Amino acid sequence: MSGESEFVTVAPDDDRLESLAEFAAGAGHELNNPVATIVGRVQLLLRDEADPARRQALETIAGQAYRIRDMISDVMVFARPPAAEPCEVELVASVQDVVQGVCDGHASREGRVRVVDDGPVTILADPVQVSVVVAELLTNALEADTQGGEVLVSITGKGPVVLEVRDRGPGLDATSRRHLFDPFFSGRQAGRGLGFGLPKCWRIVNLQGGRIEVEPNEPSGLCVRVSWPRTA
Repeated sequence: MSGESEFVTVAPDDDRLESLAEFAAGAGHELNNPVATIVGRVQLLLRDEADPARRQALETIAGQAYRIRDMISDVMVFARPPAAEPCEVELVASVQDVVQGVCDGHASREGRVRVVDDGPVTILADPVQVSVVVAELLTNALEADTQGGEVLVSITGKGPVVLEVRDRGPGLDATSRRHLFDPFFSGRQAGRGLGFGLPKCWRIVNLQGGRIEVEPNEPSGLCVRVSWPRTA
């Protein structure tokens, strides 16, 4: 738990968000078309390619094309996310499912996530989007600590429903904290590849009436706190 630590709300400014929305709307479709063509042609070539070296080269091309596609998808989700379909979501069970999905098949992540809770707690949210937020926060926390430290997930339902994800990776300087949820900002110099994961979290949480904050004064590690609307 965070105790007496001070949290601050961080968010992209409206002008930057609107500019990104315009870019995504205008460019997303145009970029997807050539990427889809590349992937389709590579798949055709792979059908009849028997040479191992050529197959590996084609698979690399396809992998990078899929990466571009995923980046475009993240831009689109941040700029114009699908309409939420809120319902009652049992947050503890949802988090447990996401932890399993994020860690399964990754030996370096096994046993690193510890979940602490007060028992079942229900929030009003879109269940798919809740899972996206939790998965992004966990992935960022796990990848931030290259030493394999523990990631602590705390869920409290006394008063506001609060989810905290705390890691032991590198801390963030003032500049990185200020731009933590800005699209296109990279915190890799601080040991974190922020990319679009955290901006996407901010966007989803904000649109569902929640709040996302960070703990600013840790010498190392980062704690992200998400407050969700409680069901009536």
